[in-house]
Amino acid sequence: MQSKTLTLFLLLFFSSSFFSSIHVEADDPYRFLTWNVTYGFIYPLGVQQQGILINGQFPGPQIECQTNDNLIINVFNSLNEPFLISWNGIQQRRNSWQDGVYGTTCPIPPGKNFTYMLQVKDQIGSYYYFPSLAMHKAAGGFGGFKILSRPMIPVPFPPPAGDFTILAGDWFKANHTDLRATLDRGHSLPFPDGILINGRGWNGNTFTVQQGKTYRFRISNIGLTTCLNIRFQGHKMKLVEVEGSHTLQNIYSSLDVCLGQSYSVLVTADQPPLDYYIAVSTRFTNPVLTTTAILHYSNSAGRPSGSPPGGPTVEIDFSLNQARSIRWNLTASGPRPNPQGSYHYGMINTTRTIRLANSAATINGKQRYAVNSVSFIPADTPLKLADYYKISGVFWAGSIPDRPTFGGAYLQTSVMGANYREYIEIVFENYENTVQSWHIDGYSFFVVGMDGGQWSSTKSRKSYNLRDTVARCSFQVYPEIMDSNLHGIGQCWHVEHKIRELGKTVLRTAILSESLHSIKFMER
Repeated sequence: MQSKTLTLFLLLFFSSSFFSSIHVEADDPYRFLTWNVTYGFIYPLGVQQQGILINGQFPGPQIECQTNDNLIINVFNSLNEPFLISWNGIQQRRNSWQDGVYGTTCPIPPGKNFTYMLQVKDQIGSYYYFPSLAMHKAAGGFGGFKILSRPMIPVPFPPPAGDFTILAGDWFKANHTDLRATLDRGHSLPFPDGILINGRGWNGNTFTVQQGKTYRFRISNIGLTTCLNIRFQGHKMKLVEVEGSHTLQNIYSSLDVCLGQSYSVLVTADQPPLDYYIAVSTRFTNPVLTTTAILHYSNSAGRPSGSPPGGPTVEIDFSLNQARSIRWNLTASGPRPNPQGSYHYGMINTTRTIRLANSAATINGKQRYAVNSVSFIPADTPLKLADYYKISGVFWAGSIPDRPTFGGAYLQTSVMGANYREYIEIVFENYENTVQSWHIDGYSFFVVGMDGGQWSSTKSRKSYNLRDTVARCSFQVYPEIMDSNLHGIGQCWHVEHKIRELGKTVLRTAILSESLHSIKFMER
């Protein structure tokens, strides 16, 4: 492994979620939802597919709530196989068994139901939900999830004239069962067939605006394999929020959104009254896939002119520099009245460093993905139950090393131990030739460092941003070598997270899809 590896440093700040019993305040409102999950025919790219619908909708219904709301979501599984929903970016405080990931949550059997009980305690921002089992995400079952600020909490921009959600992602014409079979035969997923915006292909969505007014667009990448870039023809985007953090309001003409990530931008309808393209294209792929939606002025005099605006394609430096430019708005309030900058995460010393490296391998004839050479397999007994009832032989803390071994990949129910109140630094290293997206499920963390080359405990830490990096839940790690004429640099991110609840925790790593990794923290 050469020194031009892309690495990612994270200071993992376990600021939010631990898991005794669910705790709600009597004065916090409740919202009750009932969902029925079914199969149904969909035609997103003009070809009939078996989709996964929620209450007959593809994508599923959007969740709209307010800080501290309690959500009671009764999900009926009318599929012929087990089903789970994960709440991407929703912090799980004292209720990790609600997060919808196999190992901490039992799948919903066919013909049965499960009631999720979530509280969006001290959260604001833009998120989404998706099915986490058996490549179901490739068939639908996903939807938007937005958390509004309470009325008395100041927001660092005037109320927009409208609030739109864009769920964009790569898409395959093959059914999810065929994609799953491809992996089981030892092959990688094929190249995507297209890109969808809110479940539709080219020009399938229209967003109507009034000239002179400003609108909020909540953009999430809900795909399986590729980073995306979004542009608004003739318009600029003002970034205001990233996964619950208000940001410095930088202006962008195009914005990279990698797998699992969510951004909020403000777009002002300040151009002549016409229709304009909203273009979304893949990053770091050959060929480049593109799709469009329409930004329609209510007094429009004509259709979009010219071609959709072009964007970056394989340039790593552009994406890296843009990611570095995203900063916390220290003076803005978050979900509480006090400024975000009143939490001085950089003044807390870390007590442990964990290095995680992703890899791909064929094991027993199947395509597998591993972390530190361990490819996660679920135990027969859910880990939370085994932990709570002290059932021996189900898992053991330390079954995954806390640094890369660079050995052959093997199967294991991988669990990593971590101590109560530990402030952890995690370094992510990508030796593969594709961008890897990671998601810390049920938590927020601070991404404090990005750099190239081999990570160093002395040199790399000198470049950490210990003042105004954003707290978020998803991030990308660029590949070792993207193209022969590029620098092939590595990237480093660092996340801070502090364990606050009583008891000990364990850390589990698991692969959710080809390019999406997950780290789970469980009470022990």
